[in-house]
Amino acid sequence: MLRAALIGFGSTGKTTLFQLMTSAKDSARAPHGRTEASIGMSKVPDLRLDRLTAMYNPKKRVPATVEFSDLAAPGSTGGVKTLVDVAAYKNADALVHVIRAFDDPAVTHPAGSIDPARDAQAMEDELILADLGVAERRLDRIEKDLRKNRSAELERERDVVTLCRAALEEGRPLRALDLKGDDLKRLRGFQFLSAKPLLIVINLDEHQLTGNGQGAARLSTAAERTGLTVFLARAGTAAAAVCAKIELEIAQLDPGDAAAFLADLGLAESGLDRVIRASYDLLGYISFFTVGEDECRAWSIPRGTAAQLAAGEIHSDIARGFIRAEVVGYDALIARGTMAACRDHGEVRLEGKEYIVQDGDIINFRFAT
Repeated sequence: MLRAALIGFGSTGKTTLFQLMTSAKDSARAPHGRTEASIGMSKVPDLRLDRLTAMYNPKKRVPATVEFSDLAAPGSTGGVKTLVDVAAYKNADALVHVIRAFDDPAVTHPAGSIDPARDAQAMEDELILADLGVAERRLDRIEKDLRKNRSAELERERDVVTLCRAALEEGRPLRALDLKGDDLKRLRGFQFLSAKPLLIVINLDEHQLTGNGQGAARLSTAAERTGLTVFLARAGTAAAAVCAKIELEIAQLDPGDAAAFLADLGLAESGLDRVIRASYDLLGYISFFTVGEDECRAWSIPRGTAAQLAAGEIHSDIARGFIRAEVVGYDALIARGTMAACRDHGEVRLEGKEYIVQDGDIINFRFAT
């Protein structure tokens, strides 16, 4: 399960975007009576799955999903405590910071003015301060343990946490550190907030979104206009631009009218789709597909996953009894029209358990029961 937490200060449009991405029927309050977070599922838009579904006309279509949680905005005091106390926040795989760039006199900003760069830095400071407290407490514990019993593992952990503390004291988020291997695993164990991948969602005015060209050009212009370019250049950080007002209007239309509405605005796709897909990509996940008359499904795996581990996403028995994977690329299947035609042209490959699954692979796993 991929988990992303929406964060942000008050009056940003964060909760509106969450409700639109997950829909009311899919969302639920956090367990144990907590009121800080709402949780819902979003389907990852994927035109490839749409085309495969049209090709096979299956009984069931199952897209990849991302779980989003909408977290309460920090107050004017005790903001760090509010963030740290929310369990869904620390358990999230990535953070989605919704930043207000729209100007609406009827909706006042908690800080009294619209300043996206200020808000981005303020939230980053919240994360860094929370992590600094965690690092200092852990170092105190390590030093006490080392006085009782010295070990190479504990000493290495001390070195890694010391490195983290130094970065945090300099005001640098931990996602900027280039840790690898066992050191990266040690870092993950602490669930540091500033180490999580960060997606910045810029909530723009309608005229800002529709007047800035297409795709990357629009995002670049929005980032420059809002002073967020420096933040987007940081490691482990991505961005998407949306207009919650437009998304609300789209949500009230049927699919055909929605597509025409977007076309009239010069937009190729919904901003919500961009946010969901950007969250998926930021987490370093790809999709492979299983197809047939019963079901066409997108399966989520981390980039670089071997075939046997990918098989385990479907069922542990398939991974355990793995024999081989029959693989064809998405483009080849679409070009040929049928799996049989792909076989006739030698485009269906037999791959072993160490094969690294590629984004868009269509796989049929052979296994022994």
